Amino acid sequence: MIHISNSSSPVPSEVFALIALLVLSLAVLLILRHYLPLRTTPAYLLVPVFFALWLPATIVLLVPIDLASNASTDDETRGIWLPPRALLVSWRISYWLTFVLTWFILPILAEYSDAGYREPKDRIFYSLRQNAQYYILVFGSAVLGLVYFFISYGPSFTSLKGLILALGYCWCLVLAIYLMGHGLVAIPRNLIRDASASHRLRRLQSQAPKLYEKMEDATLNLEDLEVQVSELSKRKTGSARAFLDWIEELSDICNIPESRPRNAIPREDNDSRIIPTVITEKYLADLTRQLNRARHTKSRYIDEWDRLLHDASRTQAILDSAASKKLDFGASSPGSSFWDRITLLTPYTRYLLHYRVIPYSRILLGIFLALASTCIIWSELVKGVLPSLSVIRFTVVHHWTGDRGRVGFAGQVIAALWIMYMCAAALHSVTEVKVWRGRALVRRNTAHESAFWYAGQVARLTVPLSYNFVTFLSRKVYEETTFYDILGRYVDLTPLGKWFDYLFPIFVLVPVLATLFGLYGKVKRLFGFGVDIVDDDEESQPSYGTGSWREGRDLIERELNGTSISRRLDEAASRSAGSQGRATPILTVPAARRDGARTPFATSPSYHDQPTRRTAQSSRSEAPDSEPEDDNFFTNLSHRFKNTFDTMDTPKWLQDIGDGFKKPKWMGGNDEAGESSTNGAGRTDSDIRRWFGGDGRIRL
Repeated sequence: MIHISNSSSPVPSEVFALIALLVLSLAVLLILRHYLPLRTTPAYLLVPVFFALWLPATIVLLVPIDLASNASTDDETRGIWLPPRALLVSWRISYWLTFVLTWFILPILAEYSDAGYREPKDRIFYSLRQNAQYYILVFGSAVLGLVYFFISYGPSFTSLKGLILALGYCWCLVLAIYLMGHGLVAIPRNLIRDASASHRLRRLQSQAPKLYEKMEDATLNLEDLEVQVSELSKRKTGSARAFLDWIEELSDICNIPESRPRNAIPREDNDSRIIPTVITEKYLADLTRQLNRARHTKSRYIDEWDRLLHDASRTQAILDSAASKKLDFGASSPGSSFWDRITLLTPYTRYLLHYRVIPYSRILLGIFLALASTCIIWSELVKGVLPSLSVIRFTVVHHWTGDRGRVGFAGQVIAALWIMYMCAAALHSVTEVKVWRGRALVRRNTAHESAFWYAGQVARLTVPLSYNFVTFLSRKVYEETTFYDILGRYVDLTPLGKWFDYLFPIFVLVPVLATLFGLYGKVKRLFGFGVDIVDDDEESQPSYGTGSWREGRDLIERELNGTSISRRLDEAASRSAGSQGRATPILTVPAARRDGARTPFATSPSYHDQPTRRTAQSSRSEAPDSEPEDDNFFTNLSHRFKNTFDTMDTPKWLQDIGDGFKKPKWMGGNDEAGESSTNGAGRTDSDIRRWFGGDGRIRL
């Protein structure tokens, strides 16, 4: 590593670095406080998650310091710098702790928190069993790489270390490039689209039906589990006697009031809810795990629904203020943030801010970030072939002396902003892509397993994105850094790793084009997938019928006006539970009918009340104009073939041929001379497809 001649004292830079670390620590604590209750969260969760967020933040801080410390020796032009020994120790601590947290500590603790068992020993064994398959796949793939490294460089500790670092970097780079490519398009596009208040309100209304349906399904799933626990608590003899304390804890978690109104329509999946004859420890652990997941799932969708209602009401108020030139959001709710409770603006200045200033600011920021995304994508494409054409290298390295570049304080700030934007794009995609087993971040109520998982993604994505940014610069600049000495030289140890690092980022075009042109929705419609990869655009949503933005508008209006049936049921239940035996009025709700009954609470005449108790599948799948969600690809393909044949008219020449022959009786013929062989739609009454299905259906 290059040693720096210390012509001046590094004390000011060290003081600045310490202050920056304290600020990062405070920011991480505020983030944890936003998503987790700090007082009731166990220490085994807070400490690893804190370091999983704090260490990547220090890496974002160390990269600009490393560039200024090693890219120049002129103390008058370089910015914040550290001595070589302090920089080396800082990199070793940050990188290796992040590596251990990403690959070992966080996955084990995530399954430990989601085990469902009571004893720590049983939870540890469960976590190790769940992670065993993951580690077998990782180590199995590492064997092939180990053979390649040993053949190339012989068996040595350097080869083993290079294998571990190169494989870990390459796997994380694959995930980071895909997620970053999606976020580089999604962030600017969302800013520009949400600049229009009417467009933003239409998007919220389009999301409302699906979100409300998920919230109801989560509530019903939790109610089924609570009923199962209630039935389980009635067993006092037999195999249940050994687990009475555990069953009582589950009953306390459920806390089902006897006066709670419950629906009596049975679920289709009640067979899976039957309590077994013999109660075992594994059964109780599975029940505990399902109950905790169901509680957090319900909390997640309730939080999302509340935020959607809050955003919709504020957006509607902004649109309504166009006539009066005055904007008033009303009284803030008890759970609102500190900034929402502060009133500094008058109604007129608030109108100018939200109706005039913020929309144009969103557009300008979206255009600026779109240009930044273009620069990142361009730099990814040219860094392996024409690195001198990279735009980012000129924004960071401002002082050139021949082939050597010097990074000043302005270049350090710009480098930190570039890295933060690349990480923000990747992390934005983590919360948007729908492939993460239902994990979500919920304000003050995030599930422990979700907190571990999201912290692991932050730690996993920051290191490859930071080193990928460093490679945008000149090779003579970043090869002198300590970061390259820690990680880069092991990535470049073999030609395979070197070319992978240079050529694979070109595939950032795949998620960029897929997001830019909406290929996710097209692939889903082409192959009939039942899972949303990303959020569909509201342009692809129907304008009428079930799931349309008009239905979402009605749902939002009923919730805001307090006329929702579910809300009135909850209010009646809370009044009944708090009455302590007093006679209270009972809200009667008519029984749900499958054909839907008109309700006086609807704000649209086309709204039909949905059944109160839904089945395991979505109630919207019961509509005659939509396909069931559980149909596979072959079933959907057969339906499409059948619709094609049903709408096909018989050619005229074929009808003329059929008029000259008389069908036998076994083919459905008759002796009436005046009966036509074709129906009014031009299709024959006797279809050859009926020979194979009886009713014209294609069966696979």
